[in-house]
Amino acid sequence: MWLNVSSEELPAQERFPFWADLLCRELAPLTLSSAKADSDFPASVGLLDLGTVRLAAFDSPPARLKRTGADIRRADPATYQLTFVSGAPLWISQRRQDSGLVCGDMVLWDSSHPFEGAVPDQGRHTQAHILQLPRERLPLPPHKVDRLLARPLSARSGLGAILARFVTTLDTYGPDCEPGALGRLGATALDLAGACLAEHIGADGELPAETRRQALLARVNTFIDHNLGDPDLSPAAIAAHHHISVRSLHALFRDEGETVAASIRRRRLERCHADLTDPRLRRRSISAIAARWGYLRPPDFSRAFRARYGVPPRELRQTALRGAPDTRRAALNDK
Repeated sequence: MWLNVSSEELPAQERFPFWADLLCRELAPLTLSSAKADSDFPASVGLLDLGTVRLAAFDSPPARLKRTGADIRRADPATYQLTFVSGAPLWISQRRQDSGLVCGDMVLWDSSHPFEGAVPDQGRHTQAHILQLPRERLPLPPHKVDRLLARPLSARSGLGAILARFVTTLDTYGPDCEPGALGRLGATALDLAGACLAEHIGADGELPAETRRQALLARVNTFIDHNLGDPDLSPAAIAAHHHISVRSLHALFRDEGETVAASIRRRRLERCHADLTDPRLRRRSISAIAARWGYLRPPDFSRAFRARYGVPPRELRQTALRGAPDTRRAALNDK
């Protein structure tokens, strides 16, 4: 279920108290303070229930947060809060560890321990995607996970980047999913988060086999997406890059509903379809678009495209762009 809440629907003087109460209900009991508390506090949150886990996507002005032992005794959801930060930076301090300012990366905190955090006033809001992970469902020893509390965790490469991309698109595409699909997304989020944290503490071997499988599948899918334009992309090349056998790669895709080769072909054709129907690319030739996504032989591309979409590439393009403005001509007319 998707729920979107904004303080901007309230009178200005009621916004901050409303927001402070909302954070206590949706995260955990805590104290919120802000220099803007007595003026205006426009903030919003999107909440997405994913079964085993929950996503909270916040957009808010600068503020300071504090959770004390008394707050924990009032209520404790017993969750790890894995937070991807964009916009203005924030910092978290917990268990004698301090993250420093974090932006463009992730930071982890535990609802069962006191903490402090703040978004310094830099004239802009912060956006925080918080993945709420039940501690008992994360397949890692708590005493090892505690080493990562209030430490910046990279979201710029490897599993961290894959996890951050996954989390930050959930609030965009998740609300359109059926309940069953949301549950599967939640299981995937838990597996990716577990694998990412295990990588940081050197505990990969302690993860369940299914968690390791999902993490490897996410790596493989990301590699495929980033290399669709390479005409030599093949199951053998993918397997070699990930240091597994081709047989193991095919086994990895056994439950995905399509083979590795079929997955590559589908994604390439989807990218070609998107480019062919994009008015901004109307002056780019069909063969150039096909080559951009790994099809070097136009006849091969035309046959594959027609087999999937039922029409030749040129016909689909003409139909899609009929009546669409010529963006280049429009730009010249504006000068």
